[in-house]
Amino acid sequence: MGLSACALTDQPAVSQPPVRKGGAYRLTIGKTPAVLTLQDIESLFIRRGAEQYSGEPVTQLEHALQCAALAEAEGADDELVTAALLHDLGHLLQDLGETPTLRGVDDVHQYAALPFLRGLFGERVLGGIQLHVDAKRYLCATRPGYHEALSEDSKRSLKLQGGTFSDEQAQAFIARAGAPDAVRLRIWDDLAKTAGAPTPPLSHFLTRARRCALGAGAA
Repeated sequence: MGLSACALTDQPAVSQPPVRKGGAYRLTIGKTPAVLTLQDIESLFIRRGAEQYSGEPVTQLEHALQCAALAEAEGADDELVTAALLHDLGHLLQDLGETPTLRGVDDVHQYAALPFLRGLFGERVLGGIQLHVDAKRYLCATRPGYHEALSEDSKRSLKLQGGTFSDEQAQAFIARAGAPDAVRLRIWDDLAKTAGAPTPPLSHFLTRARRCALGAGAA
């Protein structure tokens, strides 16, 4: 099942459509259902969460838990905490090898998970996931010192993702519905890369996700 055609329908106007050389994305969770359930998400983290987060001193699961914990510590509601937990789920739905940015590959992960989460969560959760990459481009344009503080891998991915926004692009982005939430999420994302940082377990955040999930997928 390819993702590229689905993902294109969920892109913000300020970003360029991704071009995937060599065909569609290759999913790594077998027969992926049209809509993931929370049980599917838990299984995905169990299966692939121990993989290294590309270019960073944490695993995929550690990064997700740290980001959600930072959101929770700032009093974010269930939807925003869930977006923080799942913002990089797209990485786990693809297999592009270690540190694809070193090969000049943008995995457009902010779009990859959306077709599989639409129906499980509402637009606020999906919006945080979708916009967190453009939030980095926005912060590079508007916050002095932000770019310099990015990790090396995040700087490499920034170039692949379109680079720093122009003033006009930044204004257009922050006017979008959900953009302020995405900026908050992005800041937690940048901080969630500390080796060994303590966090609540995955089950804690899945309980919060269940409270804002839609329909049967919440089971």
